[in-house]
Amino acid sequence: MKVLANDGISQTGIDALEQAGFEVITTKVAQEQLENFINTNQVIVLLVRSATKVRKELIDACPTIKIIGRGGVGMDNIDVDYARSKGIHVINTPAASSASVAELVFGHLYGGVRFLYDANRNMPLEGETRFKELKKSYGAGSELRGKTLGIIGFGRIGQEVAKIALGVGMKVLASDKYMDTATVKVPFYNGESISFDFKMQPMVTVLKESDFISLHVPAQQGYIIGKNEIALMKDGAGIINAARGGLIDEVALVDALDNNKLSFAGLDTFENEPTPAIKVLMNHKISLSPHIGAATIEAQNRIGTELATQIISIIK
Repeated sequence: MKVLANDGISQTGIDALEQAGFEVITTKVAQEQLENFINTNQVIVLLVRSATKVRKELIDACPTIKIIGRGGVGMDNIDVDYARSKGIHVINTPAASSASVAELVFGHLYGGVRFLYDANRNMPLEGETRFKELKKSYGAGSELRGKTLGIIGFGRIGQEVAKIALGVGMKVLASDKYMDTATVKVPFYNGESISFDFKMQPMVTVLKESDFISLHVPAQQGYIIGKNEIALMKDGAGIINAARGGLIDEVALVDALDNNKLSFAGLDTFENEPTPAIKVLMNHKISLSPHIGAATIEAQNRIGTELATQIISIIK
């Protein structure tokens, strides 16, 4: 029984699958060669992250596939309904990486309000010769405590972001078209916790009243943040997208940064992934990371173990 983990899987996942009698293949197979590889090797489980696409054509061409697994939350790179209509199990790991993504959001937020994204670019180049000028340039930062964070999309990851925000003393506004209310439990190191109740707000309200916006929705047909939405935001606000590329109109975003409507942006995902626009990459007001929201050791171990558990349960 062969498992192709085309976008990788943690050693904990490999160990669990091998102990259950599976052969795990971690060779990275190019998209155009997947059909031939799967059929030649009689692969029964295909595991992907966000890079590999599993569309109708591949599903039809690979009759040995019994399970398609996504290491992470969103499954927009898989034709889920079609696969299930063909009797194929489609699984994912919706909770495994939530905390990791939330922490990256705050990495971008803290870096944004203290200009670290730009200071880290300029200090190696000019720190020795223009130290005092750079100190003055980056000396007007702000604190997150007491500010308002607007979270658009209040599922697992959005709620993890809210936990951190509440812990550092921020006010949280949430908007989610699929729910009306939510209760978020904030745990502490000693086993104690405190719960907060949220009533969902209209997206317009969140945009107008937040100092910072963080996006946590699936891939959409169009932008959810464009020129009109940016116009509603506070002058000098910041925005973070660690969800999916294409949620923000990057042309409108760069314009808003250049004319000081927005103070900074943090992007982990991009419209043209994996070849982001040069204007985005070169803008000195954008904090950048290469789609690493779920890429922590802890998250990958949880993802691998959870996938293995589900596969073993289905097949065995």
